[in-house]
Amino acid sequence: MRTIKGPGLFIAQFIDANEQLSTLDGMCAWAASLGFKGLQVPTWQSHMLDLAKAAESQAYCDEFLGTLARHGLELTELTCQRHGHLLAVHPAYDATVDGFAPAAVRGNPEARAEWAKGQLLLAAKAARQLGVDKIVSFSGSLLWPYFYPYPPAPEGLVDAGFRELARRWRPILDAYDEAGIDLCFELHPSEDLHDGATFERFLALVDGHKRCNLLYDPSHFLLQHMDYLGFIEIYHERIKAFHVKDAEFRPSARSGVYGGYQDWAGRPGRFRSPGDGQIDFRTIFSLLTAHGYDGWACLEWECYLKDRYRGAAEGAAFIAGHIIPVTEAAFDATMRPAIDEAQIGAVLGLGKPAR
Repeated sequence: MRTIKGPGLFIAQFIDANEQLSTLDGMCAWAASLGFKGLQVPTWQSHMLDLAKAAESQAYCDEFLGTLARHGLELTELTCQRHGHLLAVHPAYDATVDGFAPAAVRGNPEARAEWAKGQLLLAAKAARQLGVDKIVSFSGSLLWPYFYPYPPAPEGLVDAGFRELARRWRPILDAYDEAGIDLCFELHPSEDLHDGATFERFLALVDGHKRCNLLYDPSHFLLQHMDYLGFIEIYHERIKAFHVKDAEFRPSARSGVYGGYQDWAGRPGRFRSPGDGQIDFRTIFSLLTAHGYDGWACLEWECYLKDRYRGAAEGAAFIAGHIIPVTEAAFDATMRPAIDEAQIGAVLGLGKPAR
């Protein structure tokens, strides 16, 4: 067993929230002042991390890491959710996701997907030069309009969608393997990989690829009414990253898990700041520690109710208070008698051991 690292902060929801948080140095100073020890950095905000420069210039990477180090911070992981999402987009969502891509490829789904692939490959190069070995991503989705079986999807449609998703990701997974980088999919509604069943289906199609791994975020599982503790027991060997994000589901007579097209305040299922929701983080930290997870615990703040700055300050303390320093010795070690093989036989009433 190893002690989980943290607290880390996924900075995506804080970038440009105020003038201080519009620069990397300002972000670092603010995060460090709250007690965070690491930053998880998205790859689509070039004024925080210029992905192209990081992939090509070791000097740029050294300067980036030096800025973090001056504030006592480490880089936990890079995240590429937007790029992964754009790798596979059902046509129904083309217009609504085009804003995630540069103007040159908007309105051209094939060019947009190729651009996203290029960004994901750049991220592997950047991660290697930055000294981290994990990248977080969404899977993208060709099938989300068909997630509910009415009308029933045409025979073979789901199989074809997963085969195509695997075809697009396989060369990226191979490139990550060459770079020594684990690709950690955040299982998320609106992505084809959104629960254990879909992850397993995809994993089989990429031949159990060793770089195909998981970011564990229990909030997405609670809102799907999944057993988020049992998930750790099943998939702990693939869990390489961890978002600390709380959630609640308040049963309603008006709407359910689909939310009734309401905004977050009106939905029965909502994200909350850590400690304000229903997720059993004490058991989560215990299970991850017991299974040897030695990565970072990173706050992802997406609370519909609480002020983000208060959520960040409380989140740092919340994570620090849940990290379990692993014991160096068994509590009963001094009570264990030291006996030889012959004595063991005698203890069991077996007499002298057979020769």
